[in-house]
Amino acid sequence: MFLFALVLTCQYLELRFNQTVRLAGTSVFIFQMVVYMGVVLYTPALALNAVTGLNVWLSVVLLGGVCTIYTTMGGLRAVVWTDVFQTFVMVSGLLSVIIVGANEVGGIGRVWDLAIEGGRISPVDMNPDPFVRHTFWTLSVGGMFMMLSLYGVNQAQVQRYLSSRSLREAQIACYVVFPCQQVMLALTSLVGLVMFARYGECNPLVMHKVESNDQMVLYFVMDVLHNFPGLPGLFVACIFSGALSTISSAFNALATVTMEDFIRPCHRDMTEERATLLSKVLAFGYGLLCLVIAFIASYMGSVLQAAISIFGMLGGPLLGLFCAGMFFPWTNPLGALSGLLVGLVVALWLGIGSIMYQASLPTIQPDISLLCPNVTTSTPLNYTSGFTSTAPPLINSTDVAPSDGAVGLAKFYNLSYLWYAGFNGSVVVVVAVLISFLTGPMHAQDVDPATIFPLLYYLLFFLPKCCRQRLACGVSISDEEVQDAKRSVEWFSEKRLQERNGVVLNAILPLDERAEKNVSNGAVVLSESRL
Repeated sequence: MFLFALVLTCQYLELRFNQTVRLAGTSVFIFQMVVYMGVVLYTPALALNAVTGLNVWLSVVLLGGVCTIYTTMGGLRAVVWTDVFQTFVMVSGLLSVIIVGANEVGGIGRVWDLAIEGGRISPVDMNPDPFVRHTFWTLSVGGMFMMLSLYGVNQAQVQRYLSSRSLREAQIACYVVFPCQQVMLALTSLVGLVMFARYGECNPLVMHKVESNDQMVLYFVMDVLHNFPGLPGLFVACIFSGALSTISSAFNALATVTMEDFIRPCHRDMTEERATLLSKVLAFGYGLLCLVIAFIASYMGSVLQAAISIFGMLGGPLLGLFCAGMFFPWTNPLGALSGLLVGLVVALWLGIGSIMYQASLPTIQPDISLLCPNVTTSTPLNYTSGFTSTAPPLINSTDVAPSDGAVGLAKFYNLSYLWYAGFNGSVVVVVAVLISFLTGPMHAQDVDPATIFPLLYYLLFFLPKCCRQRLACGVSISDEEVQDAKRSVEWFSEKRLQERNGVVLNAILPLDERAEKNVSNGAVVLSESRL
């Protein structure tokens, strides 16, 4: 991306294939983010409804409106700086719940002991079965593909790297993401352990004080922090911060790709004032569409699983499209489009089927009178009817292994949601490569060496160089060209440092003529010969 001075991830697809493949990739991204934002909008609305009693759908409208306004007015700069502030709010909210909740049950040591006694700390499950929901391989390998679909090819995330002043800064940002994410996962998992230490098997869901697992944390927060003025609000702010961070990035990315890929090519003489107005209209339209998706999201089950499943269902095929173009030089445009289409069909079939099938092992409802002999139906907030919500009840989900009774194609509906991205992406790559061979693979003179990374050339290092060269589609990848590419990246990084305040970059990168492009105000305009 830095090498070509690109600002959109799908611009790579045009350099590698053609404009049709680029527009197909952009369309998948737009669909993915619109569906995902609907889920993200619904989640904090539950929190606000729990604390204030405000109608869930009014909360959704308010959240979407606020996010649209500050994203439209401030652009990417507003998105980045609000994300920084929201990160501190999220960490503060989680820590407040952990500290107060652990103190209520006797300290963090007691929390850990109860978790071990209750079987919540289990040994690493090395079962390779992809139909078991959570195992070491599912979380590591399957989770890796899911994260690649998010942090590797998703415009909402990649645009943050491209806002860096140099390639080095962008690389550092990528390296920092993983440990920071592990910290957040550890904090949220610790919140779950504290909840178990407080309620044990006598949980609010069993006692019908909440309607779904997604409301458990909110009930816990109101239960534990109700004597600490301001802390329940801090946790609600924590939830809203996470949602606003995601939604603002998505709005900015959606407006950018829609303008650059669908509108500007048809209206090249459009003024900046008109483009700005149209961007606001687009943001408003996307907001309305997300409200509709938010309503559907209320029936998708666990909101966390729904969010990850969406990235697997739609982000997986998009990741596969990029991998087919980047790692397999012989992939042609027809093969790429065919692979993407088949991958999307398989992904939607698998995702929708898993939602409708909902197969799981039967569960035994515990006897509340034995587990909670001294419980009353009132809460610390004196709610005689328990924790209620105006939101539609969500479909309950289970963490147990799926039923072995499913046979045939129905068995695939039990595939762990963390494998969606890897499985769907693999379908795209396999179909793309096969179709490319059947219809005529790309030749060396048709492939820009800077747009590929011949994976097989490096993995099969033990083969003779002539054989490896054929696996690279005959594309020259000499050490000299690698060094030229590195120098080009360093040159552009230095240029961005010198002109970081938005000065027009009038330059043509010293690379192959097919990759020639005009860089203006940080936006790439491909040469007329390629359009």
